[in-house]
Amino acid sequence: MSRPFLPAELGPHFRVGDALRAGLTRARLRHPSFRRPFHGVRSLDPDVSSSWSTPILGARGANEEAHIYRALAYSAVAATGVFFSHVTAAVLWGLPLPASLVRTESIDVSVWAPGRAPRGRGVRGHQAHEKLTHVRRHPATGLLVTSPATTWAALAAVLPDVRDVVAVGDAAVRSWRVTAPLAELHELAAAAEAGRRVGVVRLRKALPQIRTRSASRPETHLRLVVVDDGLPEPELNFEVVEAGMYLAALDLAYPELKIGLEYEGEHHLLDPEQWALDIARYERLAAAGWIIIRVTKKQLFTDPAEVVARVRRAFATRLPR
Repeated sequence: MSRPFLPAELGPHFRVGDALRAGLTRARLRHPSFRRPFHGVRSLDPDVSSSWSTPILGARGANEEAHIYRALAYSAVAATGVFFSHVTAAVLWGLPLPASLVRTESIDVSVWAPGRAPRGRGVRGHQAHEKLTHVRRHPATGLLVTSPATTWAALAAVLPDVRDVVAVGDAAVRSWRVTAPLAELHELAAAAEAGRRVGVVRLRKALPQIRTRSASRPETHLRLVVVDDGLPEPELNFEVVEAGMYLAALDLAYPELKIGLEYEGEHHLLDPEQWALDIARYERLAAAGWIIIRVTKKQLFTDPAEVVARVRRAFATRLPR
């Protein structure tokens, strides 16, 4: 599909009124390459031209990219002082959420109290209070968005599983293999205790379980599954070095027992090159005496009891009788 002529000043998301003033006709605005994400807004289909694509935010899934696209489109008509929060803020910061929350067609938009929460198709409006909310400019998109700590605290209202609240907190304070964490643990604690909010009980329960070395939502869930069943807490992203040779970084590990837990994401199973690397890595670990328990998405989220049973069986082979 060809891209219709657009004045550069309009950008990929623009108000219909601005387009008319720039010389486009209403007939031109009905071109099939334009989407209509919100009333009074037109957005250029991101498939039409890569030069008009969403700002680069790192590796994101299709659902996350679509959510960000809608937020950018809404910014064309957002009133002064409006900012993004809750699920939309989490997606912008790269905080992990259940897919069902990200797939929604609606974005989260907030205003300061006593302002009236935004309404309209595809918008979940919220009224924010200064005591509970910190806002900053998102570095990649320039959008106003709640801070990572505020976002974590607000998400407790929509995340019924405490493990997911922990997973978002883990991602916010992660210091392993990143330039800098999005937030510090003391910022999360301050957000949790800033005042009355929905989900504060989950925040208080999650806070002491947050760690700085977890690299993904499944890793957090895997850690909590074994710990909640009474097993010792494993080390996270443990780097195995044997005889001066680096062998691997294990998602979770009990180094003293040489037991490791690895979450096998779908890319590990579908990418032949990655699969070959995994096989070689596990062979090196086995030769060094490690027991590796490999866990898939289905096993972790539908039969966690069996995952724990496998870990306990590995413990039984290593602990003295």
